[in-house]
Formats: sequence, C-alpha cells, structure tokens
Amino acid sequence: MKKTDLSPVQIWSILGGAAIMLSLAMGMRQSFGLLQPHMIRDVGITAAEFSLAVALQNIVWGATQPIVGIWADKYGTRPVALLGVVIYIIGLIFLRFADATWMVTMGVGFCVGIALSCTASNIAMNITARTVSAAKRGTAMGAVSAIGSLGLTLASPMTQSLITNVNWQMAVVGFIGLACVMLPAAFIGSRADKIEPEAVVGKPQSAKEAIVEALGHKGYRVLAIAFFVCGLQLVFITTHLPAYLDICGIDPSVGSTTLALIGLFNVIGSYLFGWLGDRYSKRMLLGGIYMLRSLALFAFFAYPPTPVSTLVFGAIMGSLWLGVVPLVSGLIVHLFGLRFMATLAGIAFMSHQVGSFLGAWGGGYIFNAFGNYDLAWKLAVAIGLAAGLFQMTMNIQPSERIRLQSA
Repeated sequence: MKKTDLSPVQIWSILGGAAIMLSLAMGMRQSFGLLQPHMIRDVGITAAEFSLAVALQNIVWGATQPIVGIWADKYGTRPVALLGVVIYIIGLIFLRFADATWMVTMGVGFCVGIALSCTASNIAMNITARTVSAAKRGTAMGAVSAIGSLGLTLASPMTQSLITNVNWQMAVVGFIGLACVMLPAAFIGSRADKIEPEAVVGKPQSAKEAIVEALGHKGYRVLAIAFFVCGLQLVFITTHLPAYLDICGIDPSVGSTTLALIGLFNVIGSYLFGWLGDRYSKRMLLGGIYMLRSLALFAFFAYPPTPVSTLVFGAIMGSLWLGVVPLVSGLIVHLFGLRFMATLAGIAFMSHQVGSFLGAWGGGYIFNAFGNYDLAWKLAVAIGLAAGLFQMTMNIQPSERIRLQSA
C-alpha cells in the first residue's frame, strides 16, 4: 500500500506500536543502574564489573546496529523487531537468576545489547520515517521519541518499588513482564513494512554503495563523531547516578524519581526538538543540545547534591535527552534520502555506542581508581562542549546523488 492509502487509525497504530516498543526497550535499559547497589551486595559483583557489563551492552548494541540496519532495510522491520524482543527476554532471564558475574555480563551485556539493536531508536525511527510524509517527518519522529521516553517514567519507579518492597530479583521479573508487552507492539509497528518505499530517482544503490557514499561525506563523518558524546553523557548518568547519590547519602527513592523525571521531561524535549527540526537548523539544534547537557552536568556535579538539585538536574537533562534522535535521523535523510536510513543511522550509532561504553565502563574505572567521580564528570563536560562546537560546523549539503535527483 501507499502512504496516501493509510487511514489515520492505521498511521497512529503503526506509530504507537513503534513508540511502545521503543519506550519499554529504553525504559528498562535505563533503569539497570538502580539494581547496581543491590547486586554488588548480593551477587558479589563489583562496581567496575557491573559497569563493564553495561559498557559491553553498549558496544554490542553499536557493533550489531549496522548489521541489523542492513537486515531491516532488506527484509523489513518485523522479523528484526520480534527476534529482538525474544533476545531481550532471554537476557532478562539470565539477569533474574544471576549468581555470578558472567551471568550479569551475558544478560545485561550481550543479550540486551543485541536486543536494543533490534527494538530501540534506529528501528523505531525507520518505521516512523516510512509511515509519514516528508513534511511531517521531523515532528512525527519527535513524537515517537517523546512517547518512547515514557518507558523510563514507568520502569524506574516500578523497579525501585519492587526492590524496596520485595527484592531486586522481583524487579527483574517486572522487566520480563514489560518485555512481553513489547511483542504485540513490535508486531503492530512493523506493519510499516507493507508500505511501498518511495520511488528512487536515478541509478539504484546497493547497501555497500550507500555506505561508501556516506563515509565519503564530511558532514556525515562530523555527525557520527559528535554523536559519540551523546552516548557518553547519557549512559554515564543512567549507570552511575544512583551509585553517586548512594555515596552522597541521598535516599534511593530520589535516584529513581530523578530517572522518572528524565523520562517525563524527555516527552517535552523530544517532541519539541522534532518540531523545531522541521523549521530551524538541525545541526545548530543538535550542537546546542550537546553544549546545554554539558553545562547541566557541570552545574550539578560541581556542588554536593541535594534532593532538590538532583530532581532539577533530572528535569533539565530529560528535556535534552532523546531530542537528538529526530535531529540525527532527519539529517541522515536530508543528506542521503530514505532508502538506506536504517543502515546509515546504524553506522553513525556505532560512534554513539563507543561513547556509551566509555561512559559506563570509564565511570566505574575512574571511581575504583580514585574513589570518586570527579574526573569522570569533568571529562564528560569538556568532551560535550567540544562536540557541540564541532557539530555546529557540520556540512549539511546533500550528497551529489541527492542534489542531481533534486535538480
């Protein structure tokens, strides 16, 4: 069927399925840090080992994302998304019964990492971009990202409540329940596979040719390198903020509430930046997000935390959280078109995940080496400011192929 043949109900059901899949996948992933203090005590895993598991998750996610993107572009999103949900559930089962470090690493690191490649932002944005018209694409991707952030608002308080009232193992059982809900959401969202792709003007490309074209574009290289800082900052916060607050004597409920606030305010931020991206410079908005995040990190970590300052920090960071997703996806479509969006976004995402690895593992390593997070947050601030300025210089001229098609 064609996009123009879709009824409003069909459009919203597809976008809703993609948003729910993204929401639950990311909500659980961003709540794993709440388990860390309890697993350190009960399983005997160290902060560095837990951080390494989360870091491996991000590397596995990044390394498999280009492959998953190629599969999604070739075979459709349905088999990819459904397989990803099953692998997510397997990873959570490993975590539920974990009594050794290797089980945490297998569950949180490898299984969840692969599952996120199949169910998170790249696939959800691919579904969204194929479902709506070009004029509404940025706003639609912002809306799906916004709804997608509600998973953290649900998963974080649920996790902390189950930990407090039962134990961390029951919190993981709650995660398994949420993962089961992802199955029908993935099935409904992947109905976008039935929509006819946009007509290709000029010589058709192979995936290899599309990758070569993208890597030869200076703007794409800048976009991918700057995307590194997004992963570094966000995963550092979700992995280490609960432990940092615990060290500072802040009640654990403040940490879970802060993560929930991040999810809540991300609803506003994601939609806002998607809407702004349809009207103003995407590269300037993207660079601005990196710089504002860095300033927020500095303002929070430079002084001893209080419950109020922590909640304010969560609200500010939340408004800047996934707003990058519609902007990055929109820039890739602007530069190279829609045909290999999942593939090219997946390759750019590898840089993001290298940053995520360093944010998770590096934070734990620095803490173990120095007994505090001071060096970690200072590096996150410095790198973020540099990346923001770098992003604002990006070449946004479409590829020669796209320019010839538009002529």
